[in-house]
Amino acid sequence: MQSRKIGLLILMLFTTSLAFSQTEALKTVVNSLAFYKQKSDLTFLARAKKSADSLVVTKKDSADMEKNIYRLIVNSSIVYTDSLNKLNQPENFLDNTAALADQLTAKKNAYKFQSEINYSKRCITNAYIRRGFVLTRNADFKKAIACFERAKAYSPGFRPINTYIAYASNKTGNMQDAAKYYDGLINTDTAKLEYIQTASSIYKTLGDTAKALQVIKKGRKLYATDKQLLQDEANIYNNKRDYKALENLLIPLIENNANSADIAFVAANCYDNLNQFDKAESMYLRAIELNGSAFEPVFNLGLLYFKQSAIKTNDDGKNITSAILWLEKAHEMMPNDKKGLQLLQLAYTKTGNQNQLDRINDQLEQITN
Repeated sequence: MQSRKIGLLILMLFTTSLAFSQTEALKTVVNSLAFYKQKSDLTFLARAKKSADSLVVTKKDSADMEKNIYRLIVNSSIVYTDSLNKLNQPENFLDNTAALADQLTAKKNAYKFQSEINYSKRCITNAYIRRGFVLTRNADFKKAIACFERAKAYSPGFRPINTYIAYASNKTGNMQDAAKYYDGLINTDTAKLEYIQTASSIYKTLGDTAKALQVIKKGRKLYATDKQLLQDEANIYNNKRDYKALENLLIPLIENNANSADIAFVAANCYDNLNQFDKAESMYLRAIELNGSAFEPVFNLGLLYFKQSAIKTNDDGKNITSAILWLEKAHEMMPNDKKGLQLLQLAYTKTGNQNQLDRINDQLEQITN
């Protein structure tokens, strides 16, 4: 988020006429604002602020809605425009401006100045978002969240703020809040792919696999060709050992990862568990071809042939021979793997090869003791 260009609120400065009559005292403020609009020189905003502040001196002035609306407009313009604080406003200037907006919004006659108040709220929103970005860049995510939440209070309809809160919540490790905000972001037909991916990742971290799967399925409807979502869904089914559901994804998964030994192994294991021998054999061989140093495909292929030798009694010993071949290869890769030695023990017992059986028995005895 930090490196992305964020489109901030579009503010039209003073495009509507002010809702109240201008006394001679207020005209000074108006003229300074007009010059600022024309020349974009902060000097005129400084003059406008000085004039607006001079209008509110007594207790009676403080209760004057017109005068305070001018102050609000000037101050909110400064917090929006002077991002580098060249006018040297105090640190709490933004918070004080926001408090003034709250105070005037609560007035009974606030409706007469709704355009001016709305303009000021947009300025304040922008300023809090900008401050939140600075805090985010500095990795102060808790304070950033507070700023984004203040911004949301002044512009609740500005949806990108939810993105910023979700991102910062995720960074703080507050997964529950992050999930809540990402849920709001993805519950549309135009949800961004990155939101869907992040939301599913958060739910997986929380251990809510069902919700993660729900998010991924929604994402795949919107982004049918996205490889990452396809792989995420496949991983969930594989981890759950839901091989029937996984089978439906294998063809596109393999096509999108033709040179991946890991994907080939996942497919092989799936077909193996579904008792689809030929497909399992083919994918185990493919996995071994892509990564000859991986133990699991070699061992599983040996085990597959061994299981087939028990099922098919009229194969002329081809399966048991193949089983021994691959189990011996697996044994070379991991000599002390007890399960592999036990399978070789069964295989040599079945073939009646006493010399090899004695060798395996000796090795089993050594690692057992």
